[in-house]
Order: sequence, then C-alpha cells, then structure tokens
Amino acid sequence: MFIQTEYTPNPATLKFLPGREVMSSGTADFADAAAAGRSPLAEVLFGIEGIERVFFGSDFVTVTKREGKEWAVVKPAVLGAIMDHYTSGKPIVLAGSEAPKPVEADGENAELVQQIIELIDTRVRPAVAQDGGDIIFKDFKDGVVTLHMQGACSGCPSSTATLKMGIENMLKHYIPEVIEVRAEA
Repeated sequence: MFIQTEYTPNPATLKFLPGREVMSSGTADFADAAAAGRSPLAEVLFGIEGIERVFFGSDFVTVTKREGKEWAVVKPAVLGAIMDHYTSGKPIVLAGSEAPKPVEADGENAELVQQIIELIDTRVRPAVAQDGGDIIFKDFKDGVVTLHMQGACSGCPSSTATLKMGIENMLKHYIPEVIEVRAEA
C-alpha cells in the first residue's frame, strides 16, 4: 500500500491519501482523543504523541499536529498507523456511530437556506476538500451565515480570509440577503 501525502494551507495539518475510500458518505471530524471512540483509526492516530485533530474525507485523512512537534517525527508514525489500519480490515467508523445529519432547510428562510447550502456544497466544499478540510452549513439568521470548519480548515491561518474574501463575497453576490459569514465558535 502506498500512501501519498500533501501539504495543506494549514502548516500544522497534513493530508494523507491512502489510494482507497476512507468515508463512503459524509465526513468525520475528531477534535480530540475523547471524540475518537467511534473510530478505531482515529483512536490509533490519537495514540501517536503530538496528534491534536483527525479528519476523514471521502478519500483522505487529515491529521493536525500540536505546536512544537515536527512532521519529520510524526509523519512516519501516522503513515504506519493508516497502513496497519487498512490491512487489519477494521472499519474506519463503527457502524451506528455516524456523524449527525446535515441541517435541512425549513421555516420562513427555507428557500434561502437551500440556496446557501447548494452554493456551499457545489462551489466551496469541493475546493476545501482539496485542501484537506470541510465546511458545513450550520445556520442562517438575520443575514448571518454560520459555518463549521473541519479538518485542515479548523485553526488554519488562512481560514478567515477564505471565509471573508471567498465564501462571504460569493454568497453576497448570489444571495443579497446574506450580510455576513462567520465561523461557528
């Protein structure tokens, strides 16, 4: 098994491409070791000293290291853990422990929310996935779109620029009711 790695805009995060499916649908974000219980692979990755966050996309795994740790030390252990996991035959995420379903449009803003979700899903998420992350729609209220940043996007130095210069400008262009875009706190 050959696992490729790619740098992301977040210097603390590397993207690992095992050359096979990671998640058959959706994504999985593990902000800390306590959240990793629903994934055998995430548990093993958090067992590596210096690992701070783990994210699974359709065909990639992104791993964020703690400040002060060097990729030259951490990367071989992550590669070994991913390789061992795939040869073990264990699932990536345990059955019945899938992530919550995405927000659905309802109420008085249902049509606007559906347009926002569609724009994010078709124009933003594919580009963000290339960088090893994901952005999930959370809410639209009083002209403010709230998004949840995952994977390489979480804590990325350029995420504010992506939100304000990219996503916010695009949404304002297509949906005049959008006043601002914020990251979920």
